[in-house]
Amino acid sequence: MKNAKTTTLTVFLFLISVAFGQAQSKVWSPDLGNGKFKNPVLYADYSDPDVMRVGDDYYMTASSFNCVPGLPILHSKDLVNWEIINYALPRLELEGAPAGFFDKPQHGKGVWAPCIRYHNGEFLIYWGDPDFGIYVVKSTDIHGKWSRPILVLPGKGRIDPSPLFDDDGRIYLVHAWADSRAKMNSVMMVCELDSTGTKVINDQALVFDGNDGINHTVEGGKFYKKDGYYYLLAPAGGGATGWQIALRSKEIYGPYEVKTVLAQGATDINGPHQGGLVDTKSGEWWFLHFQDVGAIGRIVHLQPVQWKDGWPVMGTNDKNYCGEPVSTYRKPDVGQSYPVKNPLENDEFDKARLGLQWSWHANPRQTWAFPSTNGYLRLYGQYYPQDYRNLWQIPNLLLQKITAPQFKASTKIKVVLKNEGDMAGFLIMGWDYGYIALKKNANGYEIVQVQCRDAEQNGTERVSANKQLKDLKPTSKYNYQTKLEEVDLWIRTEVNLKGDAQFKYSCDGRVYLPLGDKFHVRQGKWIGAKMGYFILNGTVDSARSWADIDWFRVE
Repeated sequence: MKNAKTTTLTVFLFLISVAFGQAQSKVWSPDLGNGKFKNPVLYADYSDPDVMRVGDDYYMTASSFNCVPGLPILHSKDLVNWEIINYALPRLELEGAPAGFFDKPQHGKGVWAPCIRYHNGEFLIYWGDPDFGIYVVKSTDIHGKWSRPILVLPGKGRIDPSPLFDDDGRIYLVHAWADSRAKMNSVMMVCELDSTGTKVINDQALVFDGNDGINHTVEGGKFYKKDGYYYLLAPAGGGATGWQIALRSKEIYGPYEVKTVLAQGATDINGPHQGGLVDTKSGEWWFLHFQDVGAIGRIVHLQPVQWKDGWPVMGTNDKNYCGEPVSTYRKPDVGQSYPVKNPLENDEFDKARLGLQWSWHANPRQTWAFPSTNGYLRLYGQYYPQDYRNLWQIPNLLLQKITAPQFKASTKIKVVLKNEGDMAGFLIMGWDYGYIALKKNANGYEIVQVQCRDAEQNGTERVSANKQLKDLKPTSKYNYQTKLEEVDLWIRTEVNLKGDAQFKYSCDGRVYLPLGDKFHVRQGKWIGAKMGYFILNGTVDSARSWADIDWFRVE
């Protein structure tokens, strides 16, 4: 009877969440409404996830690289239904980094593989910047402001830190190395920190060497202690094809035994590894990890964990302590059922702050965007850099993660283009990108569809299609003696399961016309493809054009 009641309550809460319009995605929700969930629990690029529990609440963070704000913080009550609640890093300004370094796009740099913990009433997030060292931020309120980043361990190539707060009050830190910077990898080091957790007080010691012909590319270690054993859980084998290993020892500096505890096996879930281990109040254990699916990035899966002979065996169908990932499973036992909730996608832009689903590709400047309660977000035109090649160089890209393998995204914008050559549009951004934009020319306005391949390698933009909008009727008004023309434009992109995107436009919000070739979505540098807005002035120091984003909806 207990299971029947639980299932009934789950279905009831599922229906309530739909009826009252809570943040439930129309394209991907892992809660099946019957006491079970499907993987991934987040079909979005939250790479290198880490998770912890504080009381009845679960918190997760993930790599954010050069995106600003950084260090997203997600919250859940059941490890299945997640929402974004904050960012711990409002700007990328780091001790040891050159001034203004992150004011320009630094693709693939920045925040790598963070670790979130709670200790002595304080929340902490450690991460590695591969160019400058290991940092930590702190807060007593996870929903509030966080401290400025503190440089814990400077040095090029240090990544993937994880602290351990031992029973005797001592604090230790494990980290790995990025081969791209240090020209060495697959080894994990442990050192001791001071009582504040911000300074190293002894030499680093090597505790595991993955250059053993078996566990290459070992990184991303997470430190735990259970039943007298120290555990290091680490991925090996590389992002797309790797596996999860567990190390254990009775001594902090080892030697450590090692076993593979999760691998693809007979499933279609490739490279299941790198994540965080967490328990429930009921005594269950779970592992949250990523899967690299290419264009959309590294999406998040949830695996049950069973302790066998002191080893955390992940998934199901284990052989020699190594399980394989589940596609569906019963939800964690957290004592009760909670409503369906997913990270925000849609935005009506009617609040005085930018929605938490949006981020920039560099530290934003004061003239980029202004949210308002007037029902729109205003974006002001920025100027092309002198050496402009393509949008890979442009910092004022307002983007959000793609959240499903197949979807339709639509938006309405009102554009004021003041100068010939100014344009505003919607794009899907990655190593290859495509966009559709309204552009002002000598004859009025045209709609253009542009694609670029290998943007990081200075690929050039190609106009796939352009069309003069002869029947467009802008609304004219005057700002004193300056004539302003407002143009309403509706834009849509439809992405299929093959990853092909078709851009469409409408001048009335009813009839959408396709424009240009289909564009194949491709991931960015260490991040999944993202979608969103840009506006650019064609001439430096010209009067800024603007675009008012009315709404954005995914279905």
